Amino acid sequence: MKDLKEFDIPFVGLKEGRHLFTYQIGKTFFKAFQFDEFDNANLEASIDFVKKSTLLELYFTIKGTVNVPCDTTGEPFDLKIDGTLNLVVQFGPEYNDEHDEILILPHERYQLNVAQYIYELIVLSVPSKRVHPDVLNGTMKSEALDRLNKLRINEEKTVEIPTDPRWDKLKNLLTDK
Repeated sequence: MKDLKEFDIPFVGLKEGRHLFTYQIGKTFFKAFQFDEFDNANLEASIDFVKKSTLLELYFTIKGTVNVPCDTTGEPFDLKIDGTLNLVVQFGPEYNDEHDEILILPHERYQLNVAQYIYELIVLSVPSKRVHPDVLNGTMKSEALDRLNKLRINEEKTVEIPTDPRWDKLKNLLTDK
C-alpha cells in the first residue's frame, strides 16, 4: 500500500461539512493490487466526503472505461462502467470492517486510505459476462465468432403430435363441470 499514499484522506484537519476528492485511475493503480484482468483503464473516482462531529460519510462514484477481452470472441474492447458505494465511518475502541457499509476506526486514527474501497467498487462494477458491443449488434467479424456460428446447433421446429380423439373426449369430461 506504499504506492497508494495519494489515496490517504487526513480527516482530522478537515472542517465539518462537505469535501470532494477526485482521483484518476489507470493501469498502475491495479498493479498495486496485483490485478491484471484489465488491459487498460481510464476511470475517474470521486468521493463526496461529509465530516460530522461523530462520524464520516463517504459517497463513492466511479465512471469511465476499462479495456477487457470479450468473453465470446477474445477481442479487446473498452467497457463503460459506473458504480456507487456508500460508506459510514464511525469511531470505536478497535478497527472493524465486518459490515459492508459501516467501518469502525479506532479513536486514535487520523486518516483513512480509500484505495481498497475504490478498487472493490471498480471490480464489482464490471459485469460477470463481458460481451463486445459489435457481437451484440451483429456487426462483429471474427474467426472465433464464425467458428462458434458453425458449431451452433440448428434449432429444430417443434412438431405437434396429434392426440388421440378418445383421450380428448375424456379430458372434456373433467373440464365440463
